[in-house]
Amino acid sequence: MTLAGKAFILFAFLLVVASVWTTHRARQHERQAEAMFPPEGQILQVDGHAVHAVVMGEGPDLVLIHGASGNARDFTHALAPALAADYRVIVFDRPGLGYTERINKTGATIRQQAGLFIKAAEQLGAKSPIVVGHSYGGAVALAWATYHPDRLSALVTLAGPGLPWTTPLSLYYRVLSHPFLGPLAIPVLTAYIHDERVEREVSDIFDPQTAPDGYLDHIGAGLTLRRDSLRANALQRANLLDEITEMAPHYPDIRVPTEIVHGDIDTIVGLDIHARPLAAIISGAKLTVLPGIGHMPQHAAQTEVIQAIHRAASRAGLR
Repeated sequence: MTLAGKAFILFAFLLVVASVWTTHRARQHERQAEAMFPPEGQILQVDGHAVHAVVMGEGPDLVLIHGASGNARDFTHALAPALAADYRVIVFDRPGLGYTERINKTGATIRQQAGLFIKAAEQLGAKSPIVVGHSYGGAVALAWATYHPDRLSALVTLAGPGLPWTTPLSLYYRVLSHPFLGPLAIPVLTAYIHDERVEREVSDIFDPQTAPDGYLDHIGAGLTLRRDSLRANALQRANLLDEITEMAPHYPDIRVPTEIVHGDIDTIVGLDIHARPLAAIISGAKLTVLPGIGHMPQHAAQTEVIQAIHRAASRAGLR
């Protein structure tokens, strides 16, 4: 055998060893994350898909939908318990994140996610809830109101995208959503990126505010680093612009009471690109601009967020 042939065999062997070791590390990391942060609620079966729902409190039904790279724990840290004094709060994990299974391998659309949650909420006896969504979850909430207007009582978006934008998709999401590069890169991230790195990224999302006490210990950063979660999240984010572009012309048909809450220094979802024009398009929508607040109003301005939810409930005749 030639020297080149021997070198190729050695390279192939090392590649297989590295792949096996990376897969082992990834699985180990995933098991550790799930052991540390198990489901907080119940697992429903909806059209053959497992849907994780946390339910607390009594009163009018209220659904909370979290944003990208997150899970239901973003809401169960503080906002959901605070709302449970006045509402029956239902917090869902979105498909592929937390403990809700992926709907498909191409990235569940916001319309598909809304349809899934409508059926899950109905299983829980909530046929026409108030629907609240943060960030990406705000787009899912908008899809709920746009495509299923008779299946909710009121709509509240928190720092949510609603209109098309022009900034390109980040390199991170381009790589992880790529049909070939994504499956190669994701196991490496799962295997070798520490939870502390994700926690630092989460902290940056709060800028200029800081994460509240106990938040990083509660959110379960390791759940985000699971292979299926990284892939599902990336595909959903990569597809979002086209989905919003398709949905936006239908906003004038939204008739439920709508509250839009947005920080005026949110650099992730811009106020003037999304919230202001959205409030002008949806009939009767009320916009609450939060001075000095960034992308996480459910933590940085919880009182104002709860007040907006109360207004939506009152306008819907539920308070």
